[in-house]
Amino acid sequence: MEMEKKAHHVLVVPYTRQGHYNPMLQFSKRLVSKGLKATLVVTHFISKSMNPNPLGSVQIDTISDGCDAGGFAQAETIKDYLTRLETAGSKTLAELIVKYKDTASPVDCIVYDAFLPWVLDVAQQFGIGGAAFFTQMAAVNYIYYYAQHKLLPLPVISTPVMIPGLPPLELRDMPSFIYVAGSYPAYFEMVLSQFSNANKAHSILVNTFYKLEEEVVDAMSKLCPLLTIGPTIPSIYLDKRLQNDNDYGLNLFQLDSSRPINWLNSKPPRSVIYVAFGSMANLSEKQMEELAYGLKRTNFHFIWAIRASEEAKIPIEFKQEAPNKGLIVNWIPQLEVLSNEAIGCFFTHCGWNSTIEALSLGVPMVAMPQWTDQTTDAKFVEDIWKVGVRVRVDENGIVGREEIESCIVKVMEGETGGEMRKNAEKWKKLAVEAVSEGGTSDKNIDDFVSTLVSSS
Repeated sequence: MEMEKKAHHVLVVPYTRQGHYNPMLQFSKRLVSKGLKATLVVTHFISKSMNPNPLGSVQIDTISDGCDAGGFAQAETIKDYLTRLETAGSKTLAELIVKYKDTASPVDCIVYDAFLPWVLDVAQQFGIGGAAFFTQMAAVNYIYYYAQHKLLPLPVISTPVMIPGLPPLELRDMPSFIYVAGSYPAYFEMVLSQFSNANKAHSILVNTFYKLEEEVVDAMSKLCPLLTIGPTIPSIYLDKRLQNDNDYGLNLFQLDSSRPINWLNSKPPRSVIYVAFGSMANLSEKQMEELAYGLKRTNFHFIWAIRASEEAKIPIEFKQEAPNKGLIVNWIPQLEVLSNEAIGCFFTHCGWNSTIEALSLGVPMVAMPQWTDQTTDAKFVEDIWKVGVRVRVDENGIVGREEIESCIVKVMEGETGGEMRKNAEKWKKLAVEAVSEGGTSDKNIDDFVSTLVSSS
């Protein structure tokens, strides 16, 4: 009698931020549903500080980022952290591979965050194949590919920027590391280095879906073959094929759940503005004031999720009046909020996870991008997918309360708002189609699994 074949084992190694853990964890769940074994690799610090519960079908293991006591905050600079992460991460990842080598589940493949190209170098030292996972939209990756291969001269001195497969891009539509030349050099080096050895990876995986970025994917694939495997959000919000996949399951912040959901359930359909700027945004006090009073001027209900460290920037008077029309909370389950029928508009920084969640759940947006890929995401939200509007910044770099009011009203009311809602519903259906059986992303995941199984 033949012994039962073991499941192929994939290590999944994300960059150390919430916005990278979420999509790579969800992809891990998809791999398990296709018959593989998946282990998500987190840092010692995150493991200790969160005490993450077992993630259902996905196992957890750890490596060091060189900052085991305090994580990113322990490093002196961004560059210092990234250097520590590569040095300690390479050593401890190698030790992790060795640990599994003599078990029933040796590592067959490593899916690594493209922000961490050194992971592929480690994998190849052991003769293990690697697949690069790009957490940002294909258009942004394509721009970085052009920059890294010197097909886009930097700094950009003339616009519009014309890249095959992309719409004409003004400077403000480019990722911030490009349009603000010299900003965050360590991060800029990191995003360009995504392609430093990607040609040696056996697959390029991108967290988008084909019909959302069809022209971009077709153009980029001629230079850099890729597989679209998104949207990577819990199955309950899409195809509902993965059992008990109701949330991401890994949160770097304490969730505040029941109160906001109960509050939303008491409001009429499409009557509430949801405001959130992700896990890293740092607005000035002046901008926070303008946002607060812009919300107030609309007279709509609102729910504003803001990190505890940022809450002091909200004007005291506004906070005192807020209970009349809104709710200010710290960290809430965003998918639960966005999927609630009371939500009429998402006022967002346009980080890619937030953007693709809103697209997948049919929620129109007001985009107020801050940095990195968010500016390009906002361009597509407004001009390509036509599911929202992008705020205009004044000469002092501030978005005024009148502009905020005007943009929210445009999305929430009138003929234009109605068209945005129709478009949002269209993308929602296409997102579900992509991950359902036989959809483009589902087929690509099958192809990835087949290639892995046949090559090992």
